Amino acid sequence: MSASDELTDNRILSAPPVAPALRAAALRARAYEIARFLSVGGIAFVVDLGLFNLLRFGPGEVLGHKPLTAKVISVIAATLVSWLGNRHWTFSTQRTDRRTRELTVFATINVVCALIPVLTLALSHYTLGLTTPLADNVATVIGIGVGTVLRYLGYKRWVFTGRGAAPTA
Repeated sequence: MSASDELTDNRILSAPPVAPALRAAALRARAYEIARFLSVGGIAFVVDLGLFNLLRFGPGEVLGHKPLTAKVISVIAATLVSWLGNRHWTFSTQRTDRRTRELTVFATINVVCALIPVLTLALSHYTLGLTTPLADNVATVIGIGVGTVLRYLGYKRWVFTGRGAAPTA
């Protein structure tokens, strides 16, 4: 082995491990992204519930006699808040220039995922016969959890499909 070969071998052996550092940076970036996603979802939840209650029971009870209309309006507002938050904060590096397409697919995913808690409740209540308030709430929370995971994956896969920046070590 020549002196230059030995020098090269020593540099390779003494080089810091790059792959674990990149992997850790990628995991950190994903954790921050998920935290931002959940924060935006929490704000959208407050907008949905708050606006619904304001329209139904707030000053003047604007839609006090129309709960479904109030719910539709609050869901639309919450979806727009969620889309803007996810577009400009959670997935800001992956957003595309096709805003209308993004919003349409985003809304479609939200509609589909909104049905999941309804389905888990129906399964629990009518198929399994678990009819207590606790069972209904557990089934709903499970459905919301599954829907949240599917929303995140759907947004990553079909909505925010622009090129993101690679994490740095």
